[in-house]
Amino acid sequence: MATIKPFPALLPDPARAADICELPYDVMSAAEARQMAEGRPDSFLHVSRPEIDLPDGTDPTDPGVYAKARENLDRLIAGGSLRRDAQAHYYLYRQIMGGHRQLGLVAVASCTEYDSNTIRKHEFTRPEKEDDRVAHLEVLDAQTGPVFLTYPADAVLDGVLNRVTGGQPDIDFTAPDGVRHSSWTVASGEDTSLIESRFDSIPNLYIADGHHRSAAASRVAKSREGGGSSSLFLSVLFPHDQVQILAYNRAVRDLNGHSADEFLAALGQAFDIGESGQAKPVGKHEICLYLEGRWHTLRPKVGSIDPDDPIKQLDVSILQDQVLASLLGIDDPRTSKRIAFVGGIRGAAELEKLVECGEFACAFSLSPTSIGDLMKIADGGGIMPPKSTWFEPKLRDGMFCHPIG
Repeated sequence: MATIKPFPALLPDPARAADICELPYDVMSAAEARQMAEGRPDSFLHVSRPEIDLPDGTDPTDPGVYAKARENLDRLIAGGSLRRDAQAHYYLYRQIMGGHRQLGLVAVASCTEYDSNTIRKHEFTRPEKEDDRVAHLEVLDAQTGPVFLTYPADAVLDGVLNRVTGGQPDIDFTAPDGVRHSSWTVASGEDTSLIESRFDSIPNLYIADGHHRSAAASRVAKSREGGGSSSLFLSVLFPHDQVQILAYNRAVRDLNGHSADEFLAALGQAFDIGESGQAKPVGKHEICLYLEGRWHTLRPKVGSIDPDDPIKQLDVSILQDQVLASLLGIDDPRTSKRIAFVGGIRGAAELEKLVECGEFACAFSLSPTSIGDLMKIADGGGIMPPKSTWFEPKLRDGMFCHPIG
């Protein structure tokens, strides 16, 4: 059964939360982070992207970068921008993005259950990214960005969480991207006990976003032998029916020696192709291709998809197997420098721009992977292709931190 626990969070000063809390460290470049944090000493980017406070070109994995992160975290605490809760609580975190809203429970989850696959995964991690998160966590002695978990929706839990949000939020602000972020403290012991008991009946949790953070937490727990609260990791848990997944699109730098006409002809062996002008698929098993200023729609030919393999049925798998690997020679998209992954939040206009500027030869617009497919694959122990999901809205770093010392 899933084990989650309350904890005494390090929380932002409500009056300064809008200026403290930031997008996750890995959705922006160092240059973008530097620009976003300019003139804003309370910005959490000084903790999550501390290289912005060091000379341009500083290696982000240099030990001095992690030391700077600790210095900046200590400064925010000393100045009252971040304050530790006096006792352990659960917290609620609601996000509203346009017409979409999601309400999550902030808690710490078990590294042991991560290791035993009670907390299920669907992606491989990259060692160098794990190493970076381990170093960041070890030096800060705190988890500063939550893992996004999901669980099968539970009507009783929904009722408890919605009731708590009927009160005044502790923090409430709208970020520059238009997403509203609000949080509440679960102060009632009765509600705390009910939440724990409901999760006792949930067999599995699922990592939606944050595989490297959870893997790093597990490694630190082992190295510290569970000392302090290192055996637990910071999480926000959302019911599966509130999770919003956007497409994760692709752009490719060259056509692997093919002309545009040759490439389209080769695609015709596996797909029915229409010059639709349509930049976004209307459903599953449609892929939109932008090539030489035109949008084409690709539909896999009948019988080309294995009906018994849920991974092969994903549109990202169809694209990888039947186009990127077989025609464009991109066998390992994790390491290839010829491919770029573009979050669906950036829209089709971003794909067109990448091709029109000449940096990329073509781009592919995909349908989002469903949360049902993600959970089914994770339950079967499967691994999805890299960059299969783009979750929105993003959880803000600095809303909640988990000291582990």
